[in-house]
Amino acid sequence: MVRSRWFDGSGAGNDSAEAADRDGDMDEELWPRRPRPEAAGRHYEAEISHLAELRSVRAGLRAWVAGDLRRAGADGVLLDDLVVAVDELASNGLRHGRAPVLVRAVRTAESLLLDVSDGDPHHAPVPAIGRDPARGGRGLRMVAHLTVDRGWTVAGHRKHVWARFPAG
Repeated sequence: MVRSRWFDGSGAGNDSAEAADRDGDMDEELWPRRPRPEAAGRHYEAEISHLAELRSVRAGLRAWVAGDLRRAGADGVLLDDLVVAVDELASNGLRHGRAPVLVRAVRTAESLLLDVSDGDPHHAPVPAIGRDPARGGRGLRMVAHLTVDRGWTVAGHRKHVWARFPAG
């Protein structure tokens, strides 16, 4: 079951239980290891353990965007980019990392920060470079092109893969 929540930045939130390959060459410039930017404010959170739960996360993000980001002037393109990024990063966490995968999106005045973490801090995200497209592995590259900044880091026993989008 997906557990998701969105918050207004004051600590109050809306809780919903149902709201909603590593053989390529590494490209450290595309997805560098560096600290995640600090971000506080209105945010959405979800915890997933199975790929089938991504559908509920997409629904929860769409509800959060409709109820919060649109009021702040964000457009449908940001929502579409965010949903693509969540699909790619969360599915990578489930396939190549260790569940549960935690998804957190935070809106600040300047940007929207997406942080997807999993329980495998020992393996870096590896963008596929020069791999036959039929073998997959293009998600990190795609997300990199949608964002203004990205990276990954380890905090405690979790790997955090993050991406920053323009605010809208």
